[in-house]
Amino acid sequence: MGSSVRELAGATPVTRDRYVDLLRVASLGAVVLGHWLMAAVTPDGVGNLLAVVPALQPLTWLLQVMPVFFFVGGFSHALSYRSLLRKRPAGSADSVYSAFLRARLQRLLRPTMVFVLVWGAAALLVQLLGGGGGLTGVTLRMVTQPLWFIGIYLAMVAFTPPLLKLHERYGWGAFAGLAGAALAVDVLRFAAGVPYVEFLNFAFVWLAVHQLGFLRADGRIRRPALLAGAGLVAAGALVAFGPYPLSMVGMPGEKVSNMAPPTLALLCHGLWLVGAVELLRTPAARLLERPRVWRTVVAANGVAMTAFLWHLTAMFGVYGALLALDVELPEPASAAWWAQVPLRLALAAALTAGLVAAFRAFERPVSAAPGSPGATGAGPLAALGATLCLLGVLGLSMVGFGDLLHGRTALLIAIPVSAPAAVAMTLGGWLLVERAGRAGRAAR
Repeated sequence: MGSSVRELAGATPVTRDRYVDLLRVASLGAVVLGHWLMAAVTPDGVGNLLAVVPALQPLTWLLQVMPVFFFVGGFSHALSYRSLLRKRPAGSADSVYSAFLRARLQRLLRPTMVFVLVWGAAALLVQLLGGGGGLTGVTLRMVTQPLWFIGIYLAMVAFTPPLLKLHERYGWGAFAGLAGAALAVDVLRFAAGVPYVEFLNFAFVWLAVHQLGFLRADGRIRRPALLAGAGLVAAGALVAFGPYPLSMVGMPGEKVSNMAPPTLALLCHGLWLVGAVELLRTPAARLLERPRVWRTVVAANGVAMTAFLWHLTAMFGVYGALLALDVELPEPASAAWWAQVPLRLALAAALTAGLVAAFRAFERPVSAAPGSPGATGAGPLAALGATLCLLGVLGLSMVGFGDLLHGRTALLIAIPVSAPAAVAMTLGGWLLVERAGRAGRAAR
């Protein structure tokens, strides 16, 4: 691995924006660290440190960095799709979409499907043997929760071509349109009490952040300080005078969450974060010119998704081992609890590294090449596959693997979905995307 990383780092073209790669790794790393720190596990269950110590909630304005990852996604998707358009044979827009979708989805779904199948088999075995209570049951329910991020990201990939066209025509106006739609949803939700309308902001808020990545790709974020200041002031005003909670992550038992579904306050928080990271761009770029630093970023990017998928597995594994060894778990937020944090983090990091070593082979890039003009139908087939994958992954993030044998369900867009159904949708969608890719290659 060392030699390949060194070769990849050495072959980096001078035109590559290395800061974007750093932001991708740093944002996922911050999410992982945040999850490890927020988990307040006791022999009686799992709580949230931010609920135990509400004074820590302002830290979410720095540590809730998922908007940065989606912003980076928009930048990367714009460059990737435009590159494919330049390479396409005349009249092959349909196959370009299929190739783009397949390459992006495979990079996400191969490690995701391995994670889902391994955990699905483990959950089935545990429950057939009569287990599934205590911390094991909590783990089976919670270990799939980070998959919501995969589902949202799939939607961003699928909507890249039409939204990129809107960006190229309207620029900041396209972002303003999505932001205005997010505002309208919150008005209907909080002022008019319209039921279920809030779920539309899963699309409007995150796609607006994604649109900022398009603007970054075209060099149109010219005043990052103004963007950061406006976002911070707007988010602060919404929290202070509106119906929005202080925490930018979900809290147990709260009536309103800024995350699920996302709110206008979270979108303003995203503006603040994007402006802030853009202000750090120049000094970070100088740092990334150092060969050792850049090799570290390259190596981390090669396993980031695998680490993200398995980090909760590692965390629950550490807590399970501590309980099995009769190690006392102190009261969350007590002095003894804080003293134990470095040990728990070190153990979780070591176990995550072991899981990455076991599963990293499934996180390899897939080449994307558009098919010939005759590869008609590949685009719609790929879009259908992406939709099924999106619904399946989101459903699984909500229902988990707990009570698998009892048919446990969760509501996905007002429709009950079980874990087997969610897995079937994800697998079916993946096969459709693969078929679209084969159709494009055969025509070529």
